[in-house]
Amino acid sequence: MKKTILIIVAVVVILVVAAGLVWFGTWFGNRTLAATTTTKNSWFGGRGNNQFWGSGMMGSGRGFNGGMMGDGRGFNGGMMGDYGNNQVAVTPLSLDEAKKAADSYLATLSNTDLQISEIMIFDNNAYVAVTEKSSGVGAFELLVDPVTKSVFSEPGPNMMWNLKYGGMKHAGMMNGYGASSTNPVTVSADMTVSAKQAIQYAQDFLDANINGAKAATDPMKFYGYYTLDYTVDGKVAGMLSVNGYNGQIFLHTWHGTFIEEKSY
Repeated sequence: MKKTILIIVAVVVILVVAAGLVWFGTWFGNRTLAATTTTKNSWFGGRGNNQFWGSGMMGSGRGFNGGMMGDGRGFNGGMMGDYGNNQVAVTPLSLDEAKKAADSYLATLSNTDLQISEIMIFDNNAYVAVTEKSSGVGAFELLVDPVTKSVFSEPGPNMMWNLKYGGMKHAGMMNGYGASSTNPVTVSADMTVSAKQAIQYAQDFLDANINGAKAATDPMKFYGYYTLDYTVDGKVAGMLSVNGYNGQIFLHTWHGTFIEEKSY
């Protein structure tokens, strides 16, 4: 009798778990499909909040923050941070503050070939482009949190497409690059997609998704992809990356409103 009851209980548990998995699979599939059908040229989909990386499980608020990964306005919303839905007013970083934080971070990597080449200030975070002194090629991209001044590896192509310094297993979204920045792999910076083609792919994507947007003509070359700004009405409105081998587009959805920038 006891054995029969145990069997019945086990079957019920299995059915409940299976039903949960089916529901989750359906939900996740619908979210992914909705996010990836806006344009065939986009890694995660269509415009703005339809980007999979910036909505649903990975974020539904402004920038890199919604759902499970935070639903506030800055890099630290929701589960990932400090202010979430409270919409606390945050003072954007200055260029000097962002550079000081990034310089301190680079000093921990013990790689003298790395240098800051560009900083862009947004209301959600500061974006920092790091290049190699020896080659001039982009090494990796960082974000600086305006509240804690902590430095993070930028998500997206910086982790997934970066053939020399990237890789989820090394990057660690909460801890920067660590081992891969001090011991990068040997890889060529040559890619099958040229800078000119990358600009055209970016413009095609913008034409299909963001009215009046114009791709910059000076993309920064990284090991595996390009990153470039785009403007609307002559003002910087955001950034996107282009895969250097298949031309796929990844829209950076976590920056917020552009404030200022400086090259170094």
